[in-house]
Amino acid sequence: MFNNEIFKQAIKSVDFLQFRPVDESKPLQISYYRCLVDTEKVNQYLLPGIQENIDSLRRLSDIKGLIPFEDVTVIADTAEVVGKLTKGYVIIQFEGDDLHYLLVDVNHASMGHRKSNETENEFSVIGPKVGFVENIEVNIHLLRQQINTPALILEQITVGSLSNTKVLIAYIDGVTNSRHIETMRQRLQAINFDVVFDSSQLTQIITDHTNTPFPLLVTTERVDRVIFSILSGQVAVLSEGSPYAVTAPSTLLDFFISAEDYYLPWILASFFRVIRIVGVLFSIIASPLYVSVLTYHFEVIPESLLQPLIYSRIHVPFPPVIEVIFLEVTIELLREAGARLPSKIGQTLGIVGGIVIGQASVQAAFTSNILLIIVALSALASFTTPIFNMANTIRLLRFPFILLAALWGGLGIAVGCMLLLGHLLRLKSLGTPYLAPLFPFRKGHFADSLVRLSYRHTSNRKGFLKPLSKKRYTPDKENLEHD
Repeated sequence: MFNNEIFKQAIKSVDFLQFRPVDESKPLQISYYRCLVDTEKVNQYLLPGIQENIDSLRRLSDIKGLIPFEDVTVIADTAEVVGKLTKGYVIIQFEGDDLHYLLVDVNHASMGHRKSNETENEFSVIGPKVGFVENIEVNIHLLRQQINTPALILEQITVGSLSNTKVLIAYIDGVTNSRHIETMRQRLQAINFDVVFDSSQLTQIITDHTNTPFPLLVTTERVDRVIFSILSGQVAVLSEGSPYAVTAPSTLLDFFISAEDYYLPWILASFFRVIRIVGVLFSIIASPLYVSVLTYHFEVIPESLLQPLIYSRIHVPFPPVIEVIFLEVTIELLREAGARLPSKIGQTLGIVGGIVIGQASVQAAFTSNILLIIVALSALASFTTPIFNMANTIRLLRFPFILLAALWGGLGIAVGCMLLLGHLLRLKSLGTPYLAPLFPFRKGHFADSLVRLSYRHTSNRKGFLKPLSKKRYTPDKENLEHD
């Protein structure tokens, strides 16, 4: 008789198959989940190999040489058998040997995964468009394609008591600081969660500070960004079923770096990076400044602007703070609606809705046309952030600054800036200060931070990551004419 006690739960499922490959008189039984295995491989390679040699089989190990599969093992651990069954393995039992099971990996890894791997949320005009997909084996292949060295180490950790999700830690041996590797390993191993759906869940669980709106780990779908982070001495985390990778330790300035910065001349790249940082500051401060000036500080308005400003608000019955909150909430509603709808409908809604609601609000005297321009520019400036998680944080930060400006004017904005700076100074990412190299101040580490200098000056890895190998490459000497 066969030991079917370990399959007592699986038998209840309609997609679970258990049968004898030939007839009832033969001493073999096969069990697997139909939805998890590649049935074509089972029917063409596994079953014929067993059926043609069924009479010569005396034990489970005899089957190994009959089937053309790489991962074929005989084990006795029933707990491991159940785990492998849910991972797409075929379980073969031999009648009379209740203590051993033959496991054959016939997992249909490509089923249900998308074929296209172009980046969707981190688009760039130049440079590679390759992004990660939900298949972790494909993601490993994409990393190995670019980093052609055995020094690229991949460690596997299983996370999730119900999902048993495969999570990989990727780093360069001899480059990445062992403290970062060990910290990431300990945090992943300490996770006590039932199901892990995506890498974004892991970032919330393993982050240094949970009570902050700022993302402390970079979540990206771009392969080139992850490769650059690994080569710089950071640790990357890949999760099964997720098209995003997590890199750490990360700093605040990492969220304003675009992949295009390294494919453009350094002067253009530095200019665009500064534009992004200035745009973010404008996005946070512009609306609160409008509230502050119109509520408390009329004296700072030049005479040439005073008359147009009075005409624009002469029929608006609300105080500036209500006017600003109304428009900001309207913009957020348009953003959320556009993000949740199909792409073509969402784009149409954003454009038409913004024009119609903005024009109607001005004509109905709900808001002034000057504020409409300010809020629209603030929304545009927030879109310049390359990382989506940081863009969400910027959207949130405007509202407390608006309330502080309504309470205390310019003093309220100053108080908000001090509180924000104090909060940022406390944050750490995998034990590394979040504001590095600004704090602690590192004089020689600004070649690739606020700006990106020429490749002649970016040969060193970032010192605050404490890499074991400081040099990324040796810059060439000045090109000389030899004609």
